Amino acid sequence: MKTLKFKTSVSCGGCVATITPHLNKISEITKWSVDTTSPLKILTVETTGINPDVIIETLKSVGYKAELISSE
Repeated sequence: MKTLKFKTSVSCGGCVATITPHLNKISEITKWSVDTTSPLKILTVETTGINPDVIIETLKSVGYKAELISSE
């Protein structure tokens, strides 16, 4: 299991609702969450192995920015 963290432009519950169906359809993601209270709006993704660019491009396709800040 790998944990990826991204700085994002996802800033509210409505934003989370917008990205939910797009992230949920990526089979390699086992769990994800966004801390909208954090200044960096951190998206944490638990994955079985995915290229971080897939997540960045997925968010970009629905109007949000994401930048990988941690890969554990």
